[in-house]
Amino acid sequence: MGGLGSACSLAHRGFKNIHIWESARELGDVGAGINITPNLSTQLSRWGVLHIAKNEAVALDGASVLEGSSDTTLTTVDFSYIAEEFGSPFLVVHRSALQKCLVSGALDSGVVKLHLGHIVEEWDFDSTSFSVAARKKSEEEESVPQWIKSDIILAADGVKSKARAAMMGRTGEKDDVLDTGQAAYRILINRSQVNEDPELLPFFDGSHSYRWIGEKRHIIAYPICSHTVFNLSTAHPDRRFVEADSWTATGSKAEMLETFADFCPRVRKLLNLVPEGDVLEWKLRGHSPLDQWVVGNTALVGDACHPTLPHLAQGAAQAVEDAAVLGVVLSKITSKDQINRALKVYQALRKPRADWAVATAAANGKGLHLGKSQEKDARDAAFRSAHGKGGSNPDKAIDKEVQSELYGLDVALDAEQRFSELFAQVA
Repeated sequence: MGGLGSACSLAHRGFKNIHIWESARELGDVGAGINITPNLSTQLSRWGVLHIAKNEAVALDGASVLEGSSDTTLTTVDFSYIAEEFGSPFLVVHRSALQKCLVSGALDSGVVKLHLGHIVEEWDFDSTSFSVAARKKSEEEESVPQWIKSDIILAADGVKSKARAAMMGRTGEKDDVLDTGQAAYRILINRSQVNEDPELLPFFDGSHSYRWIGEKRHIIAYPICSHTVFNLSTAHPDRRFVEADSWTATGSKAEMLETFADFCPRVRKLLNLVPEGDVLEWKLRGHSPLDQWVVGNTALVGDACHPTLPHLAQGAAQAVEDAAVLGVVLSKITSKDQINRALKVYQALRKPRADWAVATAAANGKGLHLGKSQEKDARDAAFRSAHGKGGSNPDKAIDKEVQSELYGLDVALDAEQRFSELFAQVA
């Protein structure tokens, strides 16, 4: 999302000769549900691509937090205020819909070339160049790396970023990804699977988000794909592959059902619909805040510099905000020798906000996963007293103050207004 978003942003600002090097051999419908919150909508709308996602989006009318085992509603928030106050509703889509927006915005510009099936292997920050090789189709196939030189490199290579590791290695730092101790199942239930079940159909027909919470676990779920699919995403202890090198593992349906065996019948009925071979588990990993995102004319983008746990629905949004700010700051300079300073302005603008989002998401996960304790009792009491149309809420994803901080700022406009001051300050 960060790489495609950066291409959209730069193309929108009049840049030419933009190249994206992507390791995937094709861009398919991979992934599950994703949130297009108003701060993300603002940028997609500016680039003229939001309508692509809206064609299959569901605009949420609200969100409920429920006790996992009893199915008792702890709090419900009406989202009608979100569109009124922040200019766009809270949209949910399949990840592929957001990808379509960004691919269209990039490739339809006519100035972006997408190189699929290529892996970046080495970085030379002093010469603003990198080594890239085509992905081999077999062990016997030879793939000769080539060095690519550029004016600017934006490294959006994810939480396992090789660019970040290379940057940190220059100062002798070790690039350690944080083990959060959490994993996630991402599950898609098609409407055809529910067989007109009167207990499950309302999940598809409605436009509501549900978060069932239990000790060290939760499930968040909502309809996507024009109400034809119900998306469920879990967070739970990473017991299956905490020591493994892989970041995904094929899970068993029995293990998944055991993990949520004490959850309510509605949830268990949904989980039972998952075909045995479709159970996949992801590690949820993070990274400590970085001292720097920029070396020379290379900058990190998205999860490469601020991987965000999913408990605030901001991973994609923060990556696209990076892209939007990069478009602004790079459009303000007049010569190549100003690139590094512009990238430092990008870091100054984005790092405090992104680091705050990362910390808030992590804290929200901890708050949702409390076991039996006085702290949990106090949290549940706060849920029950939360205002139904926005206000303070223990679930920070639906807390009005947090939403205002996230959704109320147009980062591109903010960058326009603050660029000159910050550009004068950075060396």
